[in-house]
Amino acid sequence: MKDKKKLTTASGKPYFENEDSMSVGPRGPVLLQDFYLHEKLAHFNRERIPERVVHAKGSGAFGKFTVTSDISKYTKAELFSKVGNECRVLVRFSTVGGEKGSADTERDPRGFAVKFYTDEGNWDLVGNNTPVFFIKDAKKFPDFIHTQKRDPMTNLKSPTMMWDFWSLNPESLHQVMILFSDRGTPDGYRHMNGYGSHTFSLINRDNERIWVKFHFKTLQGNKTFTDMEAKLLKGTDPDYSQRDLVDAISKGDFPKWALKIQLMTSEQARGFKWNPFDVTKVWPHADFPMLDVGVLKLNEMPDNYFASIEQAAFAPSNVINGIGLSPDKMLQGRILAYPDAHRYRLGANYEQIPVNRPINEVHHHQRDGMMSVDGNGGDSPNYFPNSFDNIETDYSDKEPAMKLDSAVADVYDRNMNDNDYYTQPGDLFRKVMNDSQRNNTVNNIVVSMSGISGPKRDEIIQRQLDIFFMADKELALAVAKGLNVKAKY
Repeated sequence: MKDKKKLTTASGKPYFENEDSMSVGPRGPVLLQDFYLHEKLAHFNRERIPERVVHAKGSGAFGKFTVTSDISKYTKAELFSKVGNECRVLVRFSTVGGEKGSADTERDPRGFAVKFYTDEGNWDLVGNNTPVFFIKDAKKFPDFIHTQKRDPMTNLKSPTMMWDFWSLNPESLHQVMILFSDRGTPDGYRHMNGYGSHTFSLINRDNERIWVKFHFKTLQGNKTFTDMEAKLLKGTDPDYSQRDLVDAISKGDFPKWALKIQLMTSEQARGFKWNPFDVTKVWPHADFPMLDVGVLKLNEMPDNYFASIEQAAFAPSNVINGIGLSPDKMLQGRILAYPDAHRYRLGANYEQIPVNRPINEVHHHQRDGMMSVDGNGGDSPNYFPNSFDNIETDYSDKEPAMKLDSAVADVYDRNMNDNDYYTQPGDLFRKVMNDSQRNNTVNNIVVSMSGISGPKRDEIIQRQLDIFFMADKELALAVAKGLNVKAKY
């Protein structure tokens, strides 16, 4: 039998009166001097940290990543220096638009964020279960997310807001087509793929840079729900995806994903039909084949959800030596926005929280701020350079210069084919989907667009039909028929 533990206050004082407040006699008023009553109530009032603005509803688990193929000629990252290398990982899955208490079977993209605890620091690959996104410029991100949240007047979710935005932003079409296919309602988290989505870069020991996209392919097989199945679970088990993950790992049925990459040289990027840094587009696999890298396995549920999942902070700016960023405009915005969100939600020292702390030693001159719990640098200086702490820089850690295509700063500087929003979504509908998937996609779109209301209803519907027509005439006609709208095509 384990030794019994004494109840204490947060400061360590043994305490007995945990259930009854101190009062003046059995019926008298409660006394101000009952400090533990204050402590319990004050802490209770502060148990909820700010909810994530996006990706609020989530699940997660720990595991390991194992390198299975040699890509050391492309990157000098120590993790990939030889086959067989391993590191601990944390993965957080999530829905995007819903609140923390929402159902996790909603039609919504799924977040797929991986934290690699490497010997060279934390590498965060923060993506979704789709290879593309709705917009390609971070300036539009707050506006887009507002349409996925609640109407400021009614406080209700609004199909009108969503389709109004999408019909005014045809660049969203590719992601919209994926969202309203059955891929928009995956069967839990184990049976879906994950993608870094953005273009990143790999840097080798010769300081040569090559562009890369990361893909996690589920080894459980892709499984999705129909719209009706997802809606049924929404009412009967709103935590289905969380439960499925917990149950699988608890039974030893550890989910796995194969990490694969696509590579593109700078020369290929210059000659590519589309902007290779546009996150609304994919790189065709026929032109840029997938290369095997390793296997990700989740085998450990956290002991405490709040400590390890709610406080987990992922940021695309967390890269390691040998892995770099790209001129992707959406990525450039995210490398600012994500750490800023964490500093607001968790405090300036969020990377001292155990789940976010790197496994290697950190040496910097950041001091003070709320919740500095690692000794705050002790008596060492808080400035650099200095003559005392022996912290130095190493030129070998320097990234090579990123060669840019233009020296002109302009908010509207686009490639010739940047406005081709239709070819890839059209190919997805015609060539990738089968008849059943096409029918389900049309039906799901019709169900959602049927919720458009108000004086602008007809205008929004016709504008979106025009966008569908640009991708595929049969798609536009089928949606128009489902909405009982006369097609003009």
